[in-house]
Amino acid sequence: MKRIEVGHKPSRPLSVDERVKLIRTILRERGSPEHAKGVQWFFKEEVKSRGWYTAALRRFAYAQRREIESPHTLLAVADRLFTSEILDEKNVAVMLLEKPVANFGDSEFKLLERWLDRVSSWADHDALLHYLLGPLIAADRRRAARVFEWARSGNRWRRRAAAVALIRAARARKYFDAIVRVTDMLLDDKDDMVQKGLGWLLRESADRKSVV
Repeated sequence: MKRIEVGHKPSRPLSVDERVKLIRTILRERGSPEHAKGVQWFFKEEVKSRGWYTAALRRFAYAQRREIESPHTLLAVADRLFTSEILDEKNVAVMLLEKPVANFGDSEFKLLERWLDRVSSWADHDALLHYLLGPLIAADRRRAARVFEWARSGNRWRRRAAAVALIRAARARKYFDAIVRVTDMLLDDKDDMVQKGLGWLLRESADRKSVV
C-alpha cells in the first residue's frame, strides 16, 4: 500500500484501506497520552483511548467526511473503524455518519444494528444509539419492532439499546406504546447498565406521552 503522509491532502480519492489507515495514524500520533489515562476513570471496564477531546475529535471527523466523496466509501470506512478496540476510532465512525444518517434506509439500519455486537462500553454504545440507530428508529415506526428483540437478548448492550434507541422517539413524542412495552420488559433487569439506560429513557419520556 502506498504510504499516505499525515496532514497531506492526497491528489486522488483514497481507498477504504488507505482512509482507515490515515485516520488511525492521525488519531494515534495526535492524541494525548495524559488525557487517555484520565478517560479510564469514567469506566468500570477497561477502555482503550488515544486521548482526544470530543470537540477536537468531531472537527477531525467532519474534516475527514468532507474528503470522502463516495457515500459507499464513507459507510465502509465507518464500518471498519467501528471494529476497533480504540474508543476514539469508534467515535469517529459514528461522527462520520451523523449527518448522512438522515438519508439512510433499511439496508444501512441493518448494518448499523450489527455494530451492537462490537460495543465494548457505554460510550460507544450510546454514541451509536443516540446519533445513528435512534434517529433511524424515530424516522420509521417499523424499525421500532427491533427493540423488543434486543430487550430479550442475553447481550447487556442490546438490552440497553432497547431503551436508549427510543429516546429520540420519546423526544419527538412518538411510540409511547413501545416505550411502555420495553419498560415492562426491562424493569426487573439486574444489569446496572440496562437499568441506567431505562432510567434515561423514562426521564426523557416524562410528560411527553404520545399516541403516535
